[in-house]
Amino acid sequence: MNEANPNAIDTAPQEPQGRVARRQQKNREALLRAASTVMSRKGLDGATMLEIAELADVGAGTVYNYFKSKDELAIAVLEDMMHSLALRIAATTKGFTDPAQVYAFGIRTVLETATNDVRWKQLLNRSEVIADALFRRMGPFAIRDLRRAADAGRFKIPNAELVWRLTSHAIVGVALAITSGAVPADSTDQVIVRLLGMTGIDADSALELAMRPRPALSEISGGER
Repeated sequence: MNEANPNAIDTAPQEPQGRVARRQQKNREALLRAASTVMSRKGLDGATMLEIAELADVGAGTVYNYFKSKDELAIAVLEDMMHSLALRIAATTKGFTDPAQVYAFGIRTVLETATNDVRWKQLLNRSEVIADALFRRMGPFAIRDLRRAADAGRFKIPNAELVWRLTSHAIVGVALAITSGAVPADSTDQVIVRLLGMTGIDADSALELAMRPRPALSEISGGER
């Protein structure tokens, strides 16, 4: 239809919406993959939109049809990474029998990734934005794990969503403190114990959970359990 005249018939051939949507999704995914590759190699400052577009095999101007700025693209890359990391954690912990251990493994993995992966580290100064992204993208997994641990009597939490929101902000804040040198890098165990304390678990149990042996993180993304 003609927007200026809703009664007029648009005779111009139109591409099926499904095909358009598929092409747009393909371009967006290609841009995210390319940005992730370039930013992991050169960092946010060193990456250019032109290089990302070329690697994604799209026109330079096409990038801005999906992302208004390099910063917005970097945040989208990080959100995608967060979801992928949640899937890997789920796959790795699938055989755990203690739901509290699943949650403890998850928050340690997130903290270690945030302080070691350049794609996370370069955005930690955007604390509010990154904490909100962490809450949203990994929340369905973390909140589920908190509730399972509470149902098993391991945690004592009246509101799992609130605990995860507080934990998300705490993880991003302490990751920034570690990467900036304000907090020693070897304090991770202490941080995990404090984060576990938000679940209502006692200090000795939190320490025992934090110090349990951990398997290597799965490289294969698993579906939600």
